[in-house]
Amino acid sequence: MKLDRLLGILTTLLQNDRITAPELAEKFEVNRRTIGRDIDTLCQAGIPVVTHQGVGGGISIAEGFKLDKNILTRDELSGIIAALKGIGSVWEQSQIERTLDKFHAGTDAVVALSEPVIIDLASHYKGQLTGKIELIKRAVLERRLIEFDYFYEKGESHRSIEPHHIIFQWAAWYVFGFCLERQDWRMFKLTRLWNITLCDDTYTPREIPPEKRDFNAQFIEDNIKLVAFFDPSEKYQLMEAYGPDCFIETGDGLLFEMGFTNLNYVISWLLGFGGRVQVIEPPEIAEALQAAAKDILERYK
Repeated sequence: MKLDRLLGILTTLLQNDRITAPELAEKFEVNRRTIGRDIDTLCQAGIPVVTHQGVGGGISIAEGFKLDKNILTRDELSGIIAALKGIGSVWEQSQIERTLDKFHAGTDAVVALSEPVIIDLASHYKGQLTGKIELIKRAVLERRLIEFDYFYEKGESHRSIEPHHIIFQWAAWYVFGFCLERQDWRMFKLTRLWNITLCDDTYTPREIPPEKRDFNAQFIEDNIKLVAFFDPSEKYQLMEAYGPDCFIETGDGLLFEMGFTNLNYVISWLLGFGGRVQVIEPPEIAEALQAAAKDILERYK
């Protein structure tokens, strides 16, 4: 887009004392005539761009009119670069590289790209994840339906939705949209979503109800009150999952209390601790663990 190119040219001029038209043309993948028109547009917008002829000539912004390159502090730029690198772990790499290049287009760059904070949002199947995100992003921007097969605890189903947002929440990626089968807003986990198709059918964006705008509410866990004693050796596991306030240290171990909504998830999570946990309440969870333990014994006889 022309606006993106104009901003890129302006950024390049601000970060370089002088640059030639052929260099700008190569950088932005256009011809010199287009660069000339872009320079005229910047001048009409009030940016004092000066062209120098002859050997050592080029294009620059008039001396005394250069903007302060420190509009953002070093810490602020570091945060932006860390975030860009993080999204680059699942985004189309060329887009991120072009954006990062704008922060590093001169020898006097405000902040180096060797940012100490590393954010990796990818999973072990990064290739498929990147493709899903790109397709869903396109669907959202073009207001097109998507269809996919979805796998969850009750089995599998084929869904058609109006996608509205791609969300990274609780260490996983989701698509939020209006499900045509359920006629309601739903959150779908991308790792459970396969055979996705971008449909030709378009949709008119719906107003998202206020109660659905809080995406954290999709993960609120308060219907099942679990009380259990954990072995002290599992302290780090509880700390990692729910923080230091989720248990009380006693002489017998760690007294854990937490609310959950998904019974199957709770049972699967507790089974991972083996004999290092004892459920106090509710009794149906203790009974489910007993049944699961008996089933495991039967399978390994």
